[in-house]
Amino acid sequence: MNHYTSLLGIFKILCISSLTLLLSCQSNSPTNTITIATSSNMQFATQRIADQFTKKHMISCEIITSSSGKLMAQIKEGAPYDIFLSADTKYPNELHKLKLTSDSPRVYAAGKLVLWSSDKQQTISLDALVNPNINHIALANPKTAPYGKAAISVLRQLPNFDAIDKKLVFGESISQTNQFIMSHSAEVGFTAMSVVKSKQLNNQGKWIEIPENLYQPIEQAVVIIKRNQPHFTDIELFYHYLFSEESRKVLKDFGYSVSE
Repeated sequence: MNHYTSLLGIFKILCISSLTLLLSCQSNSPTNTITIATSSNMQFATQRIADQFTKKHMISCEIITSSSGKLMAQIKEGAPYDIFLSADTKYPNELHKLKLTSDSPRVYAAGKLVLWSSDKQQTISLDALVNPNINHIALANPKTAPYGKAAISVLRQLPNFDAIDKKLVFGESISQTNQFIMSHSAEVGFTAMSVVKSKQLNNQGKWIEIPENLYQPIEQAVVIIKRNQPHFTDIELFYHYLFSEESRKVLKDFGYSVSE
């Protein structure tokens, strides 16, 4: 009888231990997922912020990346995004006017424009864009990508714009522009500082910062998309986390300006 009682006790302990381990594993796994539509310039920064957020709050994040204009168009068509991190304030404001957001847009950072080449031997400057060894200059589509709009604004101020204009090649977004530069399809190109400061690309070629007085500030705004979201509390949590000191540090590390 004592032997049977002992075995029964061991069995109970094993069951309790197994249940405890199972609950522990479940508690360390994200239970909900929020979908973040982010402009291409924010791709790497958003991923780092989302990783930190998931680790802290056990809420997973799915990140969709494209140009701000395309993401806005998708949201207008009913794309199931929860949060929109735009590269400007124009597109979030347009969505807000259409009553597709939970609140008015809020600026989370200001981006910076750079001229970049993946060839470390390439001479990089605005004056050098007329050089005969530069045949293609990449930039994002100014109609849908705020960084492309900033880049064309800079170029049109140059006295030799007519000579440069025929060299321009346009990507659908900063991501495609980066591909043009990385593949040497374009000798140089305009991109976001956050791209060249990313872990993935910070040792690729060389770049210069474009003086900020040559283009309008690239203020970037965020909005929560209004739709039937049972996990709205999780979405709000990420929204507020974006403005936390932890996220602000990430944004600064990627070259963004953030309000103090």
